[in-house]
Amino acid sequence: MTARERASRRRLRFCLAVVVGVFGIFAVRLFQIQGLDASAYAAKAVEAGTNTSTVPAPRGQILDRNGVALAASVDGLTLTADPTMTAANAPQIARLLVEELGDKIDYFETIDKLRTANSHFVYLKRDVPAWTATKTLTAIKDAGYTGVFSEKESLRTYPGGKLAANLLGYTNATGKGVSGIEQQYNDVLTGTDGSSTFELSPTGQRIPMADSTVTEMVPGRDVTTTIDRDLQWYADQRLVDAVRDSSSDWGLAITMDVKTCQIVQMSQAPTFNADAGTGMNDFNTVSRAVSNVYEPGSVLKTVTMAALADQGKIAADSPIVVPSGVTIDKFKIGDYWDHGVLHLTAAGVIAKSSNLGTLVAAQKMSDETMHRYLRKFGFGEKSGVGLPGESRGILADPSKWTKSNHATISFGQGIAVTATQMMRAVGAIANDGKICNPSVVSGIVDEDGKKKSVETPAAHRVVSKKAAASVTRMMEAVTAPDGTAPAAAIKGYRVAGKTGTAWRVDPVTGRYIRGQNVVSFMGFAPADNPRFLTYIVLDRPYSSAGGGSTAAPVFHDVMSMALERFGVAPTGSKSPKVPQTW
Repeated sequence: MTARERASRRRLRFCLAVVVGVFGIFAVRLFQIQGLDASAYAAKAVEAGTNTSTVPAPRGQILDRNGVALAASVDGLTLTADPTMTAANAPQIARLLVEELGDKIDYFETIDKLRTANSHFVYLKRDVPAWTATKTLTAIKDAGYTGVFSEKESLRTYPGGKLAANLLGYTNATGKGVSGIEQQYNDVLTGTDGSSTFELSPTGQRIPMADSTVTEMVPGRDVTTTIDRDLQWYADQRLVDAVRDSSSDWGLAITMDVKTCQIVQMSQAPTFNADAGTGMNDFNTVSRAVSNVYEPGSVLKTVTMAALADQGKIAADSPIVVPSGVTIDKFKIGDYWDHGVLHLTAAGVIAKSSNLGTLVAAQKMSDETMHRYLRKFGFGEKSGVGLPGESRGILADPSKWTKSNHATISFGQGIAVTATQMMRAVGAIANDGKICNPSVVSGIVDEDGKKKSVETPAAHRVVSKKAAASVTRMMEAVTAPDGTAPAAAIKGYRVAGKTGTAWRVDPVTGRYIRGQNVVSFMGFAPADNPRFLTYIVLDRPYSSAGGGSTAAPVFHDVMSMALERFGVAPTGSKSPKVPQTW
């Protein structure tokens, strides 16, 4: 054998060895794929040929006391696109989207999204009502374009628009409650999303009759409130008129059932419309009934008198010598009208809203005793209404009180409260001396459709029934023709009430701003068998406005509507005549 033949054989054997080695590697790899890793690769194949979509769970409804929806969820769609399919026709598709969705979508921004490089998925527009989204997709398809798709979602809607907006709150872009009942009961209202997985053809189409997997979604539970929709609507409108007519910065109107402490309407102006997305700024969306603190003014005189009456130190006809003015700690205190020395009864002091008469009466109790009663009436602590952002108000420790503090706090200056605190306190007087926490939610509807009541603490006594009745008689004198708020009187009913006018405090300097007031009126009816209590607050109305002339007429209208709405008949009795002077 020649040297050339031997070299050829060596090359042949080498090439054969290489070929055998390569085939050996292929064989080992094939065995690994088909034998050892078969399940893993099968799973990848299935994954590549399947699609999983979320089945959104609708958020639970917020209902009024009669089952009418105040907040609900409706079917919606999110519009998406595959830029690899839309890039070539981006301007034409964007034009169709703008024609159907209007100013909800930006033309040039949409073109950029439709041309997104190296992407098979972009969001075009979220939170589109189902019928609008379907109409849009149809228009794109009819025009011969492809690449725009939709995903199901659940949209939040508020059928009443502005109705009770600050109480209900609203949800953010992710569907989470961020204020009001929406926030407080977010875990209850939020459901659990489901999912749907199905097989796709190589072209991306769903394969009919192919295997699919569905995980059922669980809807959110409904929350039933104590609100009466019709009364709420009326109070909302009446308050808007009052704020406008008095040029006030803002206003509140709240009505509560004094026996159960259920709030049947809670209005605020100005407000917002979460359904339309208007007025959504911090000034409008804050819940002032629980978060705003202010000095209540003369409405607090009812609590001072109740504390004194409970100790047996005063009655409606108790004589009080009212000076023409006093100076305490170099601080001059007077009444809103000039007068000499007056001889008023306790009822007369309340009827005429005398600061001087109140502070004279308050001298009958110490700082510690007065503070103890204020705490018993709920000041310096949350009202328990169960809404986010609630303030405790401001009530200084009695060890820090000066003589002037004792005097001014007795008539509602030098103490800061929330509207719900003030309602809870005066509500105790209307409820025979028993105090209870105000509530806005009565129950939650479970998965089986049964309503489960929300438990609230039982009412407890803060003053005697006799003391509460005595102060009620004083308050009835306020709505008499010679009282400070005859405009609050309701024909056929006995009405007990109290006006309030307090200087506003500058939040920056902490000093009073003369000429700027918070005016209010608090009252309940029928006075001889109380059912409802209504509180009206107007912040910084025109300079000469008072609680009796500005807030009392609003009280009259809202309370009249509440009595009519709930079928509360007049008791037929007349208010007792209590002398105002001696």
